[in-house]
Amino acid sequence: MMISARNQFKGTIKNVKLGTVMAEVVVEAGGMEIVSLISLASVESMNLKVGDTVTTIIKSTEVMVAKEL
Repeated sequence: MMISARNQFKGTIKNVKLGTVMAEVVVEAGGMEIVSLISLASVESMNLKVGDTVTTIIKSTEVMVAKEL
């Protein structure tokens, strides 16, 4: 598979939390935890499970976090 996105991090699935429509997938990659919310259908069709090696692909115009001090 080739993809143009440059923000790619190979890692291991640490946790999969299934909801009714969406799922939270936590991937440990390079000392980071990357959390992705994807459809339950995608988790099922890809048969994602804890311990799987995956590549996270981040494509966004903005990622913002703010905290009042």
